[in-house]
Amino acid sequence: MSKRLEGKVALITGGSTGIGGECAKRFAAEGATVISGDMNPLTFEAAGVEYMKLNVTDVKNCEQVVKDILAKYGKIDILVNNAGITRDALVQKMTDDMWDAVIAVNLKGVFNITRLVGPAMMENNYGSIINISSVVGEYGNIGQTNYAATKAGVIGMAKTWAKEFARKGANVRTNAIAPGYVMTDILKTVPQDLLDKFAGLTMLGRLGQPEEIANAALFLASEESSYITGQVLSVNGGMRL
Repeated sequence: MSKRLEGKVALITGGSTGIGGECAKRFAAEGATVISGDMNPLTFEAAGVEYMKLNVTDVKNCEQVVKDILAKYGKIDILVNNAGITRDALVQKMTDDMWDAVIAVNLKGVFNITRLVGPAMMENNYGSIINISSVVGEYGNIGQTNYAATKAGVIGMAKTWAKEFARKGANVRTNAIAPGYVMTDILKTVPQDLLDKFAGLTMLGRLGQPEEIANAALFLASEESSYITGQVLSVNGGMRL
């Protein structure tokens, strides 16, 4: 049986740890050549995963990374816009710096990369773009005005790009994944009583694992989702905030 991403080239932003790291490992195991673009080096070793330093807020750096990938591999088949940060506070306590930092990475960073990769996919007549959103982008959350705005924004961008990049019959799809609370390093610093509360808000009674989000991303990256575009896949255990 052939691997699901055999011969594909994937760029994953924020691909060194957490959900991005799991996507990188999962895609590589399915035959893809994976470029993990991140500010920090890889925290794992996996055949088929290559690291490139990437700051999604730096337009020149984004241009250089995409140029280098295209020069080396001739194409980018899959883009996972995963890089993201949080700077949480109630809105009346949220500073301009907290707002600007989250917007720069989570929203403008997605724009910076995709405006380069999307047209290259159109030219190649193939591509799958996956924006990592959040349950917070769907339902909002106290203390996360900035984060919720960005995660709602990447859903809007995914729906728009599904229309733009498929123009002229190009086989380019764009979707979003909205994870619930997932046990990444960020959540490992949260008190257990809060984690239990989050788990209790889900129909399945537990928090998610990064591998479960990576499996959803693999589905959207593969030909198994060849007729799915402009959609939001909620992977949250049935959570409502």
